[in-house]
Amino acid sequence: MAAPITDPSSADRFWADADRHLVRYAGAGDFTREIIGHAAGSYLFTDSGRRILDFTSGQMSAILGHSHPEIVETVRRQIGSLDHLFSGMLSRPVVDLARRLAETLPSPLEKALLLTTGAESNEAAIRMAKLVTGNHEIVSFAKSWHGMTQAAASATYSAGRKGYGPSAPGNFALPAPNAYRPDFRTPEGELDWKRQLDFGFEMIDAQSVGSLAACLVEPILSSGGIIEPPVGYFAALREKCRERGMLLILDEAQTGLCRTGNWYAFERDGVVPDILTLSKTLGAGLPLAAVITNAEIEQEAHDRGYLFFTTHVADPLVAAVGNTVLDVLTRDRLDERATELGAFLRRGLDDLAIRHPVVGDIRGRGLLVGVELVADRATRQSSGELSALVTRRCLELGLHMNIVQLPGMGGVFRIAPPLTATEDELAEGLGILDKAIGDASAPTGS
Repeated sequence: MAAPITDPSSADRFWADADRHLVRYAGAGDFTREIIGHAAGSYLFTDSGRRILDFTSGQMSAILGHSHPEIVETVRRQIGSLDHLFSGMLSRPVVDLARRLAETLPSPLEKALLLTTGAESNEAAIRMAKLVTGNHEIVSFAKSWHGMTQAAASATYSAGRKGYGPSAPGNFALPAPNAYRPDFRTPEGELDWKRQLDFGFEMIDAQSVGSLAACLVEPILSSGGIIEPPVGYFAALREKCRERGMLLILDEAQTGLCRTGNWYAFERDGVVPDILTLSKTLGAGLPLAAVITNAEIEQEAHDRGYLFFTTHVADPLVAAVGNTVLDVLTRDRLDERATELGAFLRRGLDDLAIRHPVVGDIRGRGLLVGVELVADRATRQSSGELSALVTRRCLELGLHMNIVQLPGMGGVFRIAPPLTATEDELAEGLGILDKAIGDASAPTGS
């Protein structure tokens, strides 16, 4: 292990260079003021020698932890033999990964396109849906996040729409079914998702010019605050799509490959999408994504001249990594582990909620969990200031947490540790979060 760099002047130069030369790309946010030197397993290590428990798996991606030895070995081996090819050429890792992904999925999903990022996979899926249906209108959830490229960004509503001019024409937002903050209520005060869904499509039908192509949604809205549609919702949504000749595209960038306790989150609902997009977890932190569809859609797209020719389509290096990810997930039964660790994590968070009235709601599945903080549990009044204080205090105590703050909602922590985390590591994180909430919510002067 490299010795920590403790020279303050070196850190000062680093931040001076960063402030002078880097484009800030996180909206109103700023860079975390820590210099990360290396990472291993569930931890990040700073140049100054601090150890930080990573409850976000990098960018919700490193499901096998950081620098997993089998991933490291695969990269070293593959980069020494075959790393990149002309995009029209094929290699064994690419075909093997396509076949093996199909083997993890229900019929008829069997045709894969291997790309790099989630935005790129959603872009390719939208392009395919438009070509196959001959239509151009796309429906996605309000509070969605599908990426920052043109079509993906046009289908994203949680952030990033202001100030960039017109989005792609024909994009419509569907109300997100948030059970904690219901907009349509049953007589008992619960979310009336059936009436909400009917209303949403009434509005879409009123705006559509008759060219509906696809509905692109996440099984669990992550950047939207870990919102999980109730059982039955996706079957009803699929029926709405079928009635209108639309394809159903599910974006499982964060939920796919065992994180929720199933290999794919859509398995809970018994609904098979027309097109599935994967990214983040597929590469376990390296840039690998996939679009997966059935043979009929692929044939129709091909017949119509489907074009998505990119520099890094079907690259062998990351495809080899994807095969190793599948090896580890299968061998170590990480779907079962996500269920077990998720139950452990949930019990710990429930205990926190008993001690801290600012914990308004806990939701999610497996090792993708949301904790919504509120100023008042009875009224569910949000408090962005409290959430920011807790986030900052967690980092001071050695825990990296990600907070989602959206209008009309409290701050929602997205908790997504690696599937390889231990109960001791989860307990450590819970202990830090407990103290951070207590410190941040304590009365002034106490």
